[in-house]
Amino acid sequence: MNADPGDRLSGQAPAKVNLFLRVLAREASGYHGIETLLCGITLADDLVVQRTDRAAGVSLDVTGTDTGPVEENLAYRAARMVVDATGRRFGVHLSLAKRIPVGAGLGGGSADAALTLDLVNQLAGNAIPRFELANFAVRLGADVAFLLSRAPLALAWGHGERLFRLPPLPRAPVLLLVPPVAVRTADAYRWVDEARAGTTPRGALLLDAASVSRWSDVARMAGNDFESPVFAREPAVRAGFEALARTHPLLCRMSGSGSTVFAVYRSAAERDDARQMLSRKLGVAIPAETA
Repeated sequence: MNADPGDRLSGQAPAKVNLFLRVLAREASGYHGIETLLCGITLADDLVVQRTDRAAGVSLDVTGTDTGPVEENLAYRAARMVVDATGRRFGVHLSLAKRIPVGAGLGGGSADAALTLDLVNQLAGNAIPRFELANFAVRLGADVAFLLSRAPLALAWGHGERLFRLPPLPRAPVLLLVPPVAVRTADAYRWVDEARAGTTPRGALLLDAASVSRWSDVARMAGNDFESPVFAREPAVRAGFEALARTHPLLCRMSGSGSTVFAVYRSAAERDDARQMLSRKLGVAIPAETA
């Protein structure tokens, strides 16, 4: 993060992938618990936060892709939370350059929100304690707490608010494949529920840090509970996954509830060779690295 004259701060908001993801029982509230291994990657959005006059409130400009109505943008909502909590002593203008695909299971909106919480709080002289920022993160979304923590790797439970920070796995090249379809998170959860109708609710696994310290161990774990129902309904996502799997990576998964699928490789050369093998009809291929 960089501080500039004139109450202006900037930084990068990195994306994440889910190295595994288990959907647990549906709660009385209608929400599901999850258990997931979250890994940061180098693909990132750029954010500039400028302190403005109090009367200006919170404003947002986005370049790179359409993120929908401003009031629903997670970065905008995060800025409002901090400004409101500090007594609206000043306004902020957010300039967001999007590189992380929207609605693709990579946590782009969550990453923007996490960085916004941090930067706007810095503009406020860090008036909000870290634990309170973490509570804001949980209210904003399941991935925001992890991305606010800046941990390279973490196990998460519940609604993403329970985190166990882990040492990073060995840095590795990643290839993201974003198919030409979107998957709504609400639809993906509904499909999981439909597939499990009448079955016993799932519980959490017994895990420790040693079990997720090597890529070979992570690769042997159960994959992503969203994969089967999403693949059944979105042939383009299945086709992308199968194409990536044929490039012989260390592991291949769908991230979050989709639609992005990704593969982790032993070397950048293997990743780059795999990228050349993929048909452009399958989607947009984006190279990156793990954190």
